[in-house]
Amino acid sequence: MKNPVNWFELPVNDMDRAKTFYESILDIKITVQPLGKALMGWFPFDPQGTGATGTLMKGESYVPSYHGTMVYFSVPEIDDVLARVEQAGGKVINPKFSLGEHGYSGHFEDSEGNRVALHQAASE
Repeated sequence: MKNPVNWFELPVNDMDRAKTFYESILDIKITVQPLGKALMGWFPFDPQGTGATGTLMKGESYVPSYHGTMVYFSVPEIDDVLARVEQAGGKVINPKFSLGEHGYSGHFEDSEGNRVALHQAASE
């Protein structure tokens, strides 16, 4: 059985600002592509990797939210990522905290007002 989630879309108001934010904090490259009247910023995807991938989404029906679904990004070291959040235009909400045998988490608000989380495996 596969995990049930295979895709996510993070709503944005300003694609350039959001792209710069996520590229800065996660040390990745995002590819921006139009899709009809919408604009998508694709996160990197490794078909041999695990977990879901997704996109930044700018479009008429996409509204950033602090109170909606929270996406978790897997990272090697949460403290390294959170250290870049405020300089990139976001806000740290919860610094790194233990999830016991499940690793660690930390939460931030992105440049668009979305509440987002980080996950670090216990063995990393």
